[in-house]
Amino acid sequence: MAQDYISQCAQKWAGPGSEGVRGLSGSCPGCSLLELRVERTRCRCRENPPLPPAPGAQPFPNPTQPNPVQSQPPTPVPAADLGVTMNPAVFLSLPDLRCSLLLLVTWVFTPVTTEITSLDTENIDDILNNADVALVNFYADWCRFSQMLHPIFEEASNVIKEEYPNENQVVFARVDCDQHSDIAQRYRISKYPTLKLFRNGMMMKREYRGQRSVKALADYIRQQKSDPIQELHDLAEITTLDRSKRNIIGYFEQKDSENYRVFERVANILHDDCAFLSAFGAVSKPERYSGDNIIYKPPGHSAPDMVYLGSMTNFDGTYNWIQDKCVPLVREITFENGEELTEEGLPFLILFHMKEDTESLEIFQNEVARQLISEKGTINFLHADCDKFRHPLLHIQKTPADCPVIAIDSFRHMYVFGDFRDVLIPGKLKQFVFDLHSGKLHREFHHGPDPTDTAPGQEVQDVASSPPESSFQKLAPSGHRYTLLRDRDEL
Repeated sequence: MAQDYISQCAQKWAGPGSEGVRGLSGSCPGCSLLELRVERTRCRCRENPPLPPAPGAQPFPNPTQPNPVQSQPPTPVPAADLGVTMNPAVFLSLPDLRCSLLLLVTWVFTPVTTEITSLDTENIDDILNNADVALVNFYADWCRFSQMLHPIFEEASNVIKEEYPNENQVVFARVDCDQHSDIAQRYRISKYPTLKLFRNGMMMKREYRGQRSVKALADYIRQQKSDPIQELHDLAEITTLDRSKRNIIGYFEQKDSENYRVFERVANILHDDCAFLSAFGAVSKPERYSGDNIIYKPPGHSAPDMVYLGSMTNFDGTYNWIQDKCVPLVREITFENGEELTEEGLPFLILFHMKEDTESLEIFQNEVARQLISEKGTINFLHADCDKFRHPLLHIQKTPADCPVIAIDSFRHMYVFGDFRDVLIPGKLKQFVFDLHSGKLHREFHHGPDPTDTAPGQEVQDVASSPPESSFQKLAPSGHRYTLLRDRDEL
């Protein structure tokens, strides 16, 4: 309703020879109040005509023309005031005054908006490579979820721009995936809208999956801009570290060094997977007996520390070494990261175990590393808390009392490994995974065990079965939140 009133005001105060005002329906007004608004939106009046009177209002006095009221004989001025010149007063009717005040308030409180950077094949590399942090919205105009996100994304950009005004500190950008399908394919976009985070041109593995609100997006960027490295002021602080986490500690002679800048860059990328700490100068000297170095402290108190032996100024070497330590071969699946893991599109090989049963987990981790390291790119190795994931266990007719249990979820069916202790039989776990890829598990579930000793001419009879459906598929991105582009072809 206020906007309608503003529009009426703009039309009322419109003057000849003026240009349109962005944000108001009408022409540039000729009054000084609205000229401020006009100048703010980069609109200029070519002339400044007299203001037209409002309907029913008295004409505005003009000092250059005779005024009927002022044509009467003037009141004598006292001798002491002979040098004083009296200017005519200008009075506005109440509707005119309300209009002017409303327009003035609108001008004062209208925020300065920032443009969302549109990316294409010509500018995407240059813009992302020069941005400390970039949040990119991959969208399609016809997607209703994309349409709903646009104003939220723009307002969040305005909020963050006030806190980080440098254009390279934080960039909010977008890609029209219909217009630039090559970019969408490059970043494997499978749903709209997808929000991906970039650091100095490198795409982060974890995309933004949080709440779609201005506050949530702004808080997310603030978190990404915070320092991911905790500085140690005394080496005694190391004894109080949370040893359930993976800790990376860098010991440096000085903070202003290329060694530390590389370490900081890696920490910005992997801070969700590891805790990063650093010490400098005299504090770090006892640990710098051979110069600056980086130490990895694995979870638990029994495992020995590991030292990085590569060049600390080599980003790729440092990043690969730390990533190998921070991102374990066997990851834990939770309800928080389930969507992310399912969207990777790889089947799950899962160990269900009780939280306190670390022995079974260690056995599983060792056998995966021994038998399946070559399968790392074809299947996800995971472990899950039996108590938290009771529902998937019920799908395979198991309960927490049956744990530890090993199973494969192909996103179509779930297949159960034999007795857990069989994992220690050389090649047994590897064959289980190979049977998934060959289709044997799926085939045997539907048609019974493959014939191994069938006489020539003997008819093979199918044995009907009802394999349990996938349970973890339900953790995949929801159609109530995204426009999904395709379904997977699962085993």
